[in-house]
Amino acid sequence: MSAVQQAGPGTSDEAGTDSAVAIVAPRTSSTEKVMRIVVPVTMLLLAIVAWHFTVVLNNIPKYILPTPADVVLSLWNDWPTLLPALMVTLRITVTALTLALIGGVAMAILLVQSKWIELALFPYAVILQVTPVIAIAPLLLIYVHDTQSVLLIIAFLVAFFPILSNMVAGLKSVDHNLLNLYDLYGASRWQTLIYLKLPAALPYFMAGLRIAGGLALIAAVVAEFAAGTAGQGSGLAFRLLEAQYRLNIPRLFAALILLTSTGIAIFGITSFIAWFSLHRWHESAIRREN
Repeated sequence: MSAVQQAGPGTSDEAGTDSAVAIVAPRTSSTEKVMRIVVPVTMLLLAIVAWHFTVVLNNIPKYILPTPADVVLSLWNDWPTLLPALMVTLRITVTALTLALIGGVAMAILLVQSKWIELALFPYAVILQVTPVIAIAPLLLIYVHDTQSVLLIIAFLVAFFPILSNMVAGLKSVDHNLLNLYDLYGASRWQTLIYLKLPAALPYFMAGLRIAGGLALIAAVVAEFAAGTAGQGSGLAFRLLEAQYRLNIPRLFAALILLTSTGIAIFGITSFIAWFSLHRWHESAIRREN
């Protein structure tokens, strides 16, 4: 439980002010921390055991549903094949997310500077977002000769809009009283943007980052399905299709586990970045005292 304590001896001028007290952040008990790990891990182990006994007791063939041991063995044996494919998919995902962050933040700042610019550009961003990537892929394959560039463009388009929309909402959510205060003290437009609007938009940006991270990975896989890439430089999506065509279901599960683990890792990293940026001052990352 948190408590408000005296910060120590201070001057008489500080008595009765906020600087005279220190707010101790509430702490999570060690038991609760352990249970946050034990409960989901236990559920995962129970699911794996149920999966194993379902396959064994019903004599399900390996080409229909393999046992967890078969999947682990395939992951070990096919690692030299799956790892390069994972690196291709991960490179496209990270590059697309990085470009989406830069482009989304830059365009959001541009849009909020003028209502006319927003009216001119934002509808087209919405059109790009609502258009299915499966429909865009054939056109991009015609106009862009490099398949990897096509995958990157599609992943960028999917990850771009969450960053843009959240940043625009954040930049517009600034308290009007603070805006009036900045105007009263003669702050320039860029000073207001840097010292007021961008910090206020940070929680919205972090929410968009978590969404865009997962969408970038999904878009990279879906784009590879749509583009029909194959060969040595292909990603995990091609390995999934290859395993399906060859009825190598253990490898299919192994590739799927790698994709799932990658998505979890991206969500964990983006969530940590959001927590690290907000946990000292924003209500969304501060634990309630009561």
